Amino acid sequence: MTLRVTLIQGGGIGYDLIPAVRRILDAAGVAVEFDEHLAGQEAVAKGLDALPAAMLDSIHKTGLALKTKLLSPPSSPHTNHNVLLRRALGLFASVRPLKNIQGLPARFQGVDMLVIRELTEDLYASVEHQIVPGVVQSIKVVTETASRRFFQFAFEWARAAARKTIHCVHKANILKLADGLFLDAFRAVAKDFPEMQPKEIIVDNCCMQMVSRPQQFDVLAMGNLYGDIVSDLGAGVVGGVGATAGINVGDGIKVFEAFHGGTRESIGANRANPLPLILPAIDLLECVGQKEAAGRIFRAVEKVLTQGSVRTRDLGGDASTSEMAEAIARAL
Repeated sequence: MTLRVTLIQGGGIGYDLIPAVRRILDAAGVAVEFDEHLAGQEAVAKGLDALPAAMLDSIHKTGLALKTKLLSPPSSPHTNHNVLLRRALGLFASVRPLKNIQGLPARFQGVDMLVIRELTEDLYASVEHQIVPGVVQSIKVVTETASRRFFQFAFEWARAAARKTIHCVHKANILKLADGLFLDAFRAVAKDFPEMQPKEIIVDNCCMQMVSRPQQFDVLAMGNLYGDIVSDLGAGVVGGVGATAGINVGDGIKVFEAFHGGTRESIGANRANPLPLILPAIDLLECVGQKEAAGRIFRAVEKVLTQGSVRTRDLGGDASTSEMAEAIARAL
């Protein structure tokens, strides 16, 4: 059966990452029909909207998307098309798997956790204004409806992944109303999942624990701001942002994305590490039930990294993107 996926090209090193992933999927015998679209600054440079309607329609039809990082325009570096895409699609939760990859140096070993992040509210709702010159107010938005929807999703995802423990990460000791409401929603939803062990942890303690004994965590669920910080902290624990991927979820939609991206001018053409897009492609296969193919590709990645003879520059070698992709394809 052919898998239909919307492929989102954000430009820059995305032009090297996508051919690498195509080569590996082909070597693994995975039948995928990609509907490819430009987005972000790369689309704007070609005279299109940053988020073309045809691309959004394609995602709604396929329900699955694989995307490179969408670059921001040089004239407006604070414009984040990745965030705008999430909002346009109504994506409300993000899952970032954090686990060690054999052959990839990391601060810790034995780490295997999920960071699940709410995407629609919190300070990232960007509700802010200037009261008087020199005084700005930013409003943290937390609603019971969105919090319950998020935790329902988090518990269901954790249960499907055969996880046993889920921590709610919060700051309710200080933000008694906002994070208090978030924590109350967690406690209410937890009652419907008696097989899961719910725990609570204050965000600053969570960060300290992650850099001292990250192996203790199974699933961490939290709001938008804490999730942004903790997921990147966790990436550093297991080997860097190139060792992680994101799964963004909405109603009937899953977007699998690469977090690492940049221009070819800064990284070099055909010099980028292909892992940032290979890993979300593996997650995509797992989510659609093609676990055997996903497992074979992941083991091939680990084999190439463990052998160590074919690595891109950021991994300590001198191989090109295509050479590393070819080595993974051969390992299959």
